[in-house]
Amino acid sequence: MDSLRCLLLCLLIAWTSIYIMGSARRSSKSSASKLPPGPAPLPIIGNLLKIGNKPHESLANLAKTHGPIMSLKLGCVYTIVISSPAMAKEVLQKHDLSFCNRSIPDAGRASNHNQHSIAWLPVSTWWRILRRICNSNIFTTQKLNSNQHIRTQKVHELLHSVEQSCQVGAAVNIGQEAFRTALNLLSNTIFSIDLVDPSSQTAKEF
Repeated sequence: MDSLRCLLLCLLIAWTSIYIMGSARRSSKSSASKLPPGPAPLPIIGNLLKIGNKPHESLANLAKTHGPIMSLKLGCVYTIVISSPAMAKEVLQKHDLSFCNRSIPDAGRASNHNQHSIAWLPVSTWWRILRRICNSNIFTTQKLNSNQHIRTQKVHELLHSVEQSCQVGAAVNIGQEAFRTALNLLSNTIFSIDLVDPSSQTAKEF
């Protein structure tokens, strides 16, 4: 009796596993049938191993085999690679509205950036209004020229910070300093304040 139960349990587990794998394979084939050609992905990691240490060379070599538009599976995410000027023109000029949106991370949705931020909004009437406001109030030549003194001041502050670190023999994190300068330059242009003060504890969070 126990052996019969064990046999039935093994058959049930085997049937369930085969059913799940078959469903996953059919789903993968149906989604992959709509994608451009590309190298066959491995389970879990996809085509990550084909990227190598020099992605630009690897993608160029793969394009010779699979054509100017191909699909790669990076982990669980499908990626479309364009590698010819003619195909790039089709995507970026003729069909730009179909490809201009981006995937929004969960962190952005949690903060409602997908509804209010120009960086995450899909192309819509509200996005065009925000872009028009930025173009007319921030990025015009007149506005940029009027804010030249702010850019000069922030560059001087960057040089002064590096000089102070050199005098005390402290290491300089160039990436962090450059990010702080760019962020304060942008915040001064929009809000007339420094968002990051290098002497505060809040600055370390950035």
